[in-house]
Amino acid sequence: MRRRIGIRLTGCVWIVWLAFGNAWTQQPPADSDTWKDTAEFSFVATAGNSDTTTLGFKNQLVRKWSSSDFELNAGGVRSEGTTNRRAVGTADDFRIDEDSELTAENYFFNGRYDHEITDIFFWFFGAGWDRNTFSGIDNRYTGVAGVGNNWVDREELKFRTDYAVTFTRQDDVVENPDVDDSFLGLRVSWHYLHKFGSTTEYLNDLVVDENLDDTDDLRANMINSVSVALSKRLALKVSLQFLYDHQPSLEELPLFDTSGVDTGTRVLAELDELDTVFTSSLVANF
Repeated sequence: MRRRIGIRLTGCVWIVWLAFGNAWTQQPPADSDTWKDTAEFSFVATAGNSDTTTLGFKNQLVRKWSSSDFELNAGGVRSEGTTNRRAVGTADDFRIDEDSELTAENYFFNGRYDHEITDIFFWFFGAGWDRNTFSGIDNRYTGVAGVGNNWVDREELKFRTDYAVTFTRQDDVVENPDVDDSFLGLRVSWHYLHKFGSTTEYLNDLVVDENLDDTDDLRANMINSVSVALSKRLALKVSLQFLYDHQPSLEELPLFDTSGVDTGTRVLAELDELDTVFTSSLVANF
C-alpha cells in the first residue's frame, strides 16, 4: 500500500512539474508587485523494511512600502517512522504487526513589521508562535518590540542588527514546577545576506534571547543557508539550524532497575541543550 502511495505521489509531482514547471522558470514581469512570496518544500519517504516519511515546508510572505516592511513566516517539519515490529500468532502461523509514531514535530508561525526612521535606524514589532514537542515545548507565544540598525543595505549585501524587549509564554509538554511559564526578556539578533554572482545566496540569521526572570535561561537560534538558483523562479537550498537552550525543558522517563525491570516509577530528566536541523529543499519564488 505505501509503495503504491509513493508511486502515485511521485507521478503527481511529475504531472505538476510538467504542467507548471515551464511557467515557473519564466522570468517575472519587470513591473512585479511589491508583494513577494517564497515557498520551500522537502519530502523524503522510504518503504519496505523501513517505512518512514518526512515532510518539511516553509513560507515567507513579504510586503514592502517606501519606508516600511511587513513579513509573515510559517513552516514545519514532521517525521513519522515504523517502530516495534513484532510477530503475532504461533511459531507455525503468525503475522507481522508494526506501529508507527512521530519521530520529529516542529512548527512555527510569526510576523514582523519594520518602519524606517532614518537610512540606518528603524523600529519594529512582531509576534509569533512555535511548537517543538521533541524539545519539550507544546506551545510558545512570543511578542517582541524594539529598534535596529541597517548597517549595509545593498542588493548584493545586507546586514542589520536588532535590540528588543520580549514577552514569552511557554507551555511545556512536561510541566516544570520550578519555572515560570511567562517572563520578560531581552533579545539581540542579526540578519546577514550575501549574494555571490547572480545564482548563489548565503544567509545567516541569529537570535539570542535572555530571560530576565531567570538569567540561566538563555536561548539562541541560528540558521545558516545556501541557495543556488536554477531559474528566476526555482532554486535549490540547504540549511543548517542550531537551537540552543541553556535551561532545556523536562521529559518524563520510566525508571528501570539494574536488572532491566520497569519499576513503575517515572522520573523527570532534562532534555539536550542543543538541537540541530539540516534541511535540503526546493524553493519556489512568486
